[in-house]
Amino acid sequence: MSDYTNKPKIAVLLAAYNGMDYFQQQLETILYQTEVDIKIFISVDLSTDNSYEWCQQFSDDKTAVSVLPYGERFGGAAANFFRLIRDVDFSDFDYVALADQDDIWMEDKLISACRQIQKQGVDAYSSNVIAFWQKGTELLVNKAQPLRKYDHYFEAAGPGCTYVLSTKPLLLFKQQMQLKQHLMAKIALHDWLIYAFFRSNNFQWFIDSDARMYYRQHDNNQVGVNRGWAALIKRLKLFITGWHRQQVETILDFTETTIPNFRSKTVLLKNCNQLRRVVSDRIILFLFILFGLY
Repeated sequence: MSDYTNKPKIAVLLAAYNGMDYFQQQLETILYQTEVDIKIFISVDLSTDNSYEWCQQFSDDKTAVSVLPYGERFGGAAANFFRLIRDVDFSDFDYVALADQDDIWMEDKLISACRQIQKQGVDAYSSNVIAFWQKGTELLVNKAQPLRKYDHYFEAAGPGCTYVLSTKPLLLFKQQMQLKQHLMAKIALHDWLIYAFFRSNNFQWFIDSDARMYYRQHDNNQVGVNRGWAALIKRLKLFITGWHRQQVETILDFTETTIPNFRSKTVLLKNCNQLRRVVSDRIILFLFILFGLY
């Protein structure tokens, strides 16, 4: 599309689990998006509340909302999003956006993303977010540092709920999922894998410094905002225990990346300045690799 005389057609993939307290607000902010034509597809992980029934009832009188068949236990957001990508036919849409169940979107979130994709000449978009807590605290989460040559193998492009993806590359990602089914259960973070696939296949990505959504923080966040000493220690443990290294190697297998050989300590140290977007993250990673903790 070269202009917006015709509204961009966007498939919104929403992964849900025990979300009764948040559905109404999140879905309304998606449905109220301006200047876009949307269809929301909801996949509800096997829940202990009435999430599925609520979503079904909500969708009854809304043609823009569709709920996928229910009853499977996915066990995490990544597997649920992979199910959405696998089962939803989004081939007739211009873009695909990912959505959590509990955030708040500004009304121009999607059209702003579409315009940036066109303006920047890219294939995918993510952005900063405004994290917020129930007690009223808000914090701008900056993910818009300049891209590094290999950062996509070592981190995501920010929260997946900001992602707006061109359809054709995501269809290729779906094909790769089918070819690499044996790896899918090993992937903990869908947003990291999608970012790595796009970048490793030379699809262009833009991270926007503008924040067009409120990113809810609470005890049930699977990842959440890296804020405070407790969060920092939690993430450092992911390096020490080998979890992060295992994720990197699985992503390398998925993307079929063999050069550079990131399984080599020497190669990691040589390229460390290109592995993360934030300088302090690069320094910490370098030290972990140098002292054999990674």
